[in-house]
Amino acid sequence: MDDTRKHLRRAAEAHEPDREAMLARIDQGMAQDSDARRARRYRRRRQASWAKVSLAALAAVGVLGLGGLAVAAGVRQQAPERPAPVVVAPTGQAATPQPRVSSARPPVSSGPSTPHRSAAPTGDGVISARADINAHSTVYWSQNDLTIDVAQPLTAMTVELRIAQTGGVQSTGDWLTAPPDDFTITVTPSDGYLVYRWVLKPGRTIPAARQLFAAQFNHQTGKRDAGKDTFLVQATASGRTSEVHGEFPAGG
Repeated sequence: MDDTRKHLRRAAEAHEPDREAMLARIDQGMAQDSDARRARRYRRRRQASWAKVSLAALAAVGVLGLGGLAVAAGVRQQAPERPAPVVVAPTGQAATPQPRVSSARPPVSSGPSTPHRSAAPTGDGVISARADINAHSTVYWSQNDLTIDVAQPLTAMTVELRIAQTGGVQSTGDWLTAPPDDFTITVTPSDGYLVYRWVLKPGRTIPAARQLFAAQFNHQTGKRDAGKDTFLVQATASGRTSEVHGEFPAGG
């Protein structure tokens, strides 16, 4: 053991350190350390840059999202509202029943009208009738009205208006207060007349009330004389048949 220590001491005293080699190793270590620090700084800068890009992207997405919400909100605000339904409050009064018609009345002309004319009523107890020229008749269109007062319910009824062909007479329709579907209605030319006929259908009845039947027609321009126009009414009540007939008022 003592010999070994003596040899080591002599070797240490004889050893001269290589200063240049040590400096070279120090420089090399410093260089490697600098490279490592630079690499670490580069990685930190790169991570920071990616973080900034990510934050910018998130901010852009947020802005776009907010913009979309704003646009959607704007669209919702600008969308037209549906109008509220209009509710008509009832007046508390029942509507006046309107007569049922088998054809629409033509519009009333602005031309001169014919004064209302009426013939004397005629009857036999169960029914009575009065012939009139409607006040809305004009110099080219007329309406002949037949008003029938019914005293008892009718199980059969035929009404006939014969309009004399005084020139240019042409049917434009008919009108009645009873339900048109309860009647068979015809308008036919016959022996110089235009004949309007209403026949009550089997199984139908006419109540005891006032009924109106009207013939509507065009004619030659000018005041028309209805003195040749006639009417006929046949009706059955309680198994008894009644009949009335007459003429429309003459005059132009």
